[in-house]
Amino acid sequence: MEQLVADYPDTCYAMMGIHPCDVIKDWESQFEEIKTYFKKGHHIAIGEIGIDLYWDKSLQKEQTESFRAHINWAKEEKLPIVIHCRDAFDEIFEVLDQENDDNLFGVFHCFTGTEEQANRILNYGGFKLGIGGVVTFKNSGVDKAIQNIDLKHIVLETDAPYLAPTPFRGKRNESAYIPQIAKKLSDIYSVDEKEIGRITTQNALEVFKINA
Repeated sequence: MEQLVADYPDTCYAMMGIHPCDVIKDWESQFEEIKTYFKKGHHIAIGEIGIDLYWDKSLQKEQTESFRAHINWAKEEKLPIVIHCRDAFDEIFEVLDQENDDNLFGVFHCFTGTEEQANRILNYGGFKLGIGGVVTFKNSGVDKAIQNIDLKHIVLETDAPYLAPTPFRGKRNESAYIPQIAKKLSDIYSVDEKEIGRITTQNALEVFKINA
């Protein structure tokens, strides 16, 4: 990751954090190690962090503790967080309800929830919804969940190498497929694809504090 940033300093930016699926029993030592890497480079966000109860619930307590620690770290660094949520909306909302303040902001990555959940996220005041390939899936429901959400709250994502948009579903995902997501949002919002690109790019620059 650090090498990519070094090779492409004007187009590639890094974030640092422990993905919930990588949280271990002794997460505190893991967390301290991550911080040492953080100090060596330039990072624009803390993430992906969050709670994932899809594969394994045995470390839910540790995932929650790690999530909270990362949130407080991000506040100290005045950086956005990028939240990973899978089968854990209620658990994540419980933490955010307790930790939310003016210093908490970021992206709710790979949003796949309902309109009600989308509005609850946005009501925290500092979050964007990350919309990726899932919105193009026929029965995902994401298109309906976001159709009444203002575009100012949306950023486009890849989640590479996973969740490639239709018609590339099942293949290795990459950033070259972002226009497919913009095209879908163009249909949802009845807004020109270029305008979708302009607005969502500006949203991303804003939340990650990147000077274009």
